[in-house]
Amino acid sequence: MSVRLEELSARIQTSFARPEDPPDVHAVEEAIGLLDRGEIRVAEPPPESDPAGGWTLLPWVKEAVLLYFRVRGLESTTVGPFEYHDKLPLKTAYAAGGVRVVPPGVARYGAYLSPGVVLMPGYVNIGAWVGPETLVDTWATVGSCAQIGSRVHLSGGVGIGGVLEPIQATPVIVEDGAFIGSRVVIVEGVRIGREAVIAPGVVLTSSVPVIDVTGPEPLEHRGVVPARAIVIPGTRPREFPAGRYGLPCGLIVGYRDGTTESKLQLNDVLREFGVPQDD
Repeated sequence: MSVRLEELSARIQTSFARPEDPPDVHAVEEAIGLLDRGEIRVAEPPPESDPAGGWTLLPWVKEAVLLYFRVRGLESTTVGPFEYHDKLPLKTAYAAGGVRVVPPGVARYGAYLSPGVVLMPGYVNIGAWVGPETLVDTWATVGSCAQIGSRVHLSGGVGIGGVLEPIQATPVIVEDGAFIGSRVVIVEGVRIGREAVIAPGVVLTSSVPVIDVTGPEPLEHRGVVPARAIVIPGTRPREFPAGRYGLPCGLIVGYRDGTTESKLQLNDVLREFGVPQDD
């Protein structure tokens, strides 16, 4: 971290730790401006030399986002025939950033959209980071502080949850090249590995098991989907006083290889397991 960022971090942390005092407005505004330009982010990916390594959370950046709500007042914004009344301004300068936004797609100021991003009529919240050439399809939502990699496909109606609090909680992370099918919900800091495929309708939380059924014995993961895994909706039985019922889970039924790279071929793989296809 540079000296400048170390100083900014210290000012934000001091201000956050003293809620009875007025916030350090200049520090907060500077931090959110850096977020908006992609110069800082809530969580940093592992180095290229160790792609399987862990992400590094920067809690002070989340603190800056929370402080921003305190320093901002409600304002009205008019966009054509639409009127908004909110504390946060909308993101602007899409053309200069090489971003395509289709009406009425919306991103809040403090979210970063990399060059080549296409935002259909979806929503990207403050603190989120969206990588180059990623598609945020119609009615898809990228929640606060979510980290979305490059060349990711977020299909129609996908819900990527926001994780602002608690401060030490890791945000939802979708790594490079992942394919997230229609109406998938990913929340509570779940990490989707590089080039993984999540079939339509899967719901993943930190407590929902993701079970690899490709071998002779099931292998269970929680809060993470391995790189290149193909995950479909599943259930597993559990006994209750009132009877035996199925609880939701994700099933890893295979891994991407050279035959599953195109969308058509991915859909063929999902169809093999009886999974409804993406919109």
